[in-house]
Amino acid sequence: MQLKHARVRILAPVAAALAAVVIALGYSAVAYADTLFSDDFEDGNSSGWSGSGGSWSVATDGSRVLRQGGTSSDARYTAGTQSWTAYSVQARVKPTAFNGSNRFVAVLARVQSNTSYYYVALRGNNTVELKKLVNGSSTTLDSASLTVSTNTWYTVRLEVSGTSLRGYVNGTLLTEATDSQFSSGRIGVATFYGAANFDDVVVSTIGSPPTTPPTSTPPTSNPPTTGPPTNPGPNQADGWASVDAWGQNGTTGGTGGPTVTVDTAAEFLAEVATTGPRIIQVQGLIDLPGPMHDVTSDKTIIGVGSNSGFTGGGLNVGLPIDDDITAPPSNAVHNVIIRNLNFRGWDDDAINVQMFSHHIWVDHNTWTTGADGGVDVKRGSSYVTISYNHADGTDKNMLLGHDDDNSAQDVGRLKVSYHHNFFDNTNQRNPRVRFGDQVHVYNNYYLNTGNYGVASTENAGVIVEGNYFGGVDDPYHLGEGSSGDGRLVARNNCLVNSGSGQTGGSVSNPTYSYTLTPQCDVKANVTANAGAGRI
Repeated sequence: MQLKHARVRILAPVAAALAAVVIALGYSAVAYADTLFSDDFEDGNSSGWSGSGGSWSVATDGSRVLRQGGTSSDARYTAGTQSWTAYSVQARVKPTAFNGSNRFVAVLARVQSNTSYYYVALRGNNTVELKKLVNGSSTTLDSASLTVSTNTWYTVRLEVSGTSLRGYVNGTLLTEATDSQFSSGRIGVATFYGAANFDDVVVSTIGSPPTTPPTSTPPTSNPPTTGPPTNPGPNQADGWASVDAWGQNGTTGGTGGPTVTVDTAAEFLAEVATTGPRIIQVQGLIDLPGPMHDVTSDKTIIGVGSNSGFTGGGLNVGLPIDDDITAPPSNAVHNVIIRNLNFRGWDDDAINVQMFSHHIWVDHNTWTTGADGGVDVKRGSSYVTISYNHADGTDKNMLLGHDDDNSAQDVGRLKVSYHHNFFDNTNQRNPRVRFGDQVHVYNNYYLNTGNYGVASTENAGVIVEGNYFGGVDDPYHLGEGSSGDGRLVARNNCLVNSGSGQTGGSVSNPTYSYTLTPQCDVKANVTANAGAGRI
């Protein structure tokens, strides 16, 4: 459990001073979301909570959860402080039993006492209701139809700001109302003659971050939209790999060429070296000789099923290294898709992108551990999207820019999007960025990161947006090792049992449109959809 009273007190005078500067300069005031409280119960206790009725305990349901096991009364569990005013409270809620058709489970906001608060309730009669309870008397403010099933997880969020109340289920706004009964209060969860498990409780200040942060460069980005948390990812490249640049409009891989299936190293290496577009289906786990093997332009390399891929060797997407080349050559490797593959025990990098390679899409792969990086992008490469991958226990996970002395090739390039990846107990470089600008790290799930999450160095410009950090002491920072500081803008991240991170400087938004999964829904989205076998 993480309760950030100290952080709130420290930030208050800073925010006031910043607001004065903003007003003086004539800018519109903008409030950024800050995590006030979070608890995923992985510490095995519910310290900081207080209960009324029911049978509350920390139990196991896949991960540790807060459980209310009784169905013979109403029950509440509350936390937080009375001074909280404008905030959202979100929790994953799993009804396990209802003692009657109109019983419910709920998330509470602006709690005054055990008999007075606002709440969003999931009822066993297939409705969701936005209600208030005043001295034990309830009033329905809004309601909607919703299928409510036992033993099913729902993400429930209640937003309270001024007199505005909004209730969301699974990222969709279903109920809203205005009411002035309560202006502040604690948060909580509850059951009414029902049993339920609760997990991943997060309280954030209500904020509307700008779609384009203030920069010295006129913004050119399209604003992101917020979508449902169940999208498993596109079947065509998005992010930087979708941008029309360097003579290539988007990333289509081997589309238009023949489709071949390979199940031996010799077959694969022959096909991947062929000139022209080709879709190469990898059947089974192929033992490649190390260290890495060149991939030519206009290729789609895609695994069949969930257990296909490579051991021993990795893939090199790029021309041979030549430090004298400082601009994209006409024969740079381009238009490559790598999807649905497993990489294990590689001798160098699992995937290496180098020498101005561009329009590369690395999607829905799983890699574990090897000699060096999971996916490294370097030496002027650009227009790359790395999405919906599962990095499982990798040490040096994702490097962007390989050396502090390589500015001649890298400055103004290394444009990469990292989104909806599962950084599962990785150690570092998630990513580590040198020189790259408008690097977009969004909607990724970081679980128990060992050393650090994201590092921005050597004047790189990195946007860290809408990610879920769970158990990450150092989610993002400036500088790393002997590398100088970069620039990093962080907005709307969900920090659960994690540090606050370090930011600095300004970064222009990317020039493509994108859809954001609500940040506190990212964990459920990514764990369900990232990795091989999930396209």
